[in-house]
Amino acid sequence: MATQVHPTAIVEAGAKLGQDVVIGAYAYVGGDVTLGDGCVLHHHATVEGYTQLGPQCEVFPYAFIGGRTQDLKARPGKPGLKVGARNTFREYVSVHLGTQEGEWTILGDDNVLLAYSHIAHDCVIGNHLVISSHSAVAGHVHVGDHVNIGWNAGIHQFCRIGDHAMVAACSKCVQDVPPFVIADGNPCETKMINAVGLKRSGFTDEEIAAAKLMHRLFYRDGLNTTQAIEKARALPEASRRVVKAFVDFAASTKRGLA
Repeated sequence: MATQVHPTAIVEAGAKLGQDVVIGAYAYVGGDVTLGDGCVLHHHATVEGYTQLGPQCEVFPYAFIGGRTQDLKARPGKPGLKVGARNTFREYVSVHLGTQEGEWTILGDDNVLLAYSHIAHDCVIGNHLVISSHSAVAGHVHVGDHVNIGWNAGIHQFCRIGDHAMVAACSKCVQDVPPFVIADGNPCETKMINAVGLKRSGFTDEEIAAAKLMHRLFYRDGLNTTQAIEKARALPEASRRVVKAFVDFAASTKRGLA
């Protein structure tokens, strides 16, 4: 299938279109945009700025991808947005560029951003994120792989969310959410291990038990974070992927653990 551009769409000079791209009625593609093979822009979709979309991304009506940062520290320049393959941007989603020249907002592969959700400047998003409607991720947030962010959740700037974590609907996240957990509340608190999500992702019963051990050690045994890290590193399971991922995440926190 050859690239198809509706006659009412606007594709600025300089835009680079891959093979088999489809651009619908009244869509807009800016001059610094690169669309990978098989990308689909539905009617009234907008992709602008210094934006690179990987192959087979789909942008639904009224989504705004590559908008200028809302960070007041921004200065004239050419910050960018890099997006991997097979990402879906539903209606009215907005994803912003980085803030300064040479800075990027980055999304990996296979992410699904549901209607009205927002990814701000300089975020680094992994793979297989599902972010529900009306949720917002503030600037400089790092999100791991296989994360689920529920409806109307808000993630504070500079927070991190670990792999396979879930942030529940209407949560206000102001600290780092460790991998493998479910966090909920206002402010957001770590409640339990995301056992169902881990099972669906192929983790073994032994690995899920190790994740539960980490949750107990960090949240139920009355230890501070430093003490919990020291105790975890002394465990026989310390070298295994679940324990190591949890401990490494906790050891590198700057905002503290939720």
